[in-house]
Amino acid sequence: MIKNLLNYSTNSNIPLEEELFEDLLKAKEVRLERIISEGHASPKDFWYDQEVDEWVMILKGSAEIITLDGGKETSWELKEGDSILLKAHQKHRVERTCSNSKTIWLALHGNIEK
Repeated sequence: MIKNLLNYSTNSNIPLEEELFEDLLKAKEVRLERIISEGHASPKDFWYDQEVDEWVMILKGSAEIITLDGGKETSWELKEGDSILLKAHQKHRVERTCSNSKTIWLALHGNIEK
């Protein structure tokens, strides 16, 4: 079956109250998901600290991710086609996503070698 990752069942004219998460593929040690955001961000002072690596790519829209290394914050601006690899236990947060359109992400979770 063919699936277009830029299409989704939610009415695109209605603002999203919460981010949408959809698993696309699952394997023994890997998971691929699509995330749809619209003006969403991580809560203030919250940091993701995940057990596995996460590679994310922006298919549509834009986002800003902040990483934390040794107390130093680094900002990463992501636009369509951009990707970033967040290694396991790399503290990070989503600072912002597009507020006037949907941002569609691909996120690969697992033990990723670069």
